[in-house]
Amino acid sequence: MKANVGNADRAIRIAAGILILGAVFLVEGNARWLGLIGILPLATGLMRWCPAYGLLGTNTCGTRTKGA
Repeated sequence: MKANVGNADRAIRIAAGILILGAVFLVEGNARWLGLIGILPLATGLMRWCPAYGLLGTNTCGTRTKGA
C-alpha cells in the first residue's frame, strides 16, 4: 500500500476519528454505537492510506520533483 494521505489530511482524520469515537462514551442509548464509525477515519489516518482515495485516484501527499 502506497501512502495517499498527506500530513494535514492525516491530522484531521485522526482528530475526527477520536472525536467521533468519543460519542461511544458520551451518548446514551443505542445511538452511541454509531460512534464506532470513528474507527474508519482514525485507521486511515494512522495507516496513511485511504481505499476511497485509491479508487478515485486522489493523493493528498506532497509530490517530490526530481532534483529538488
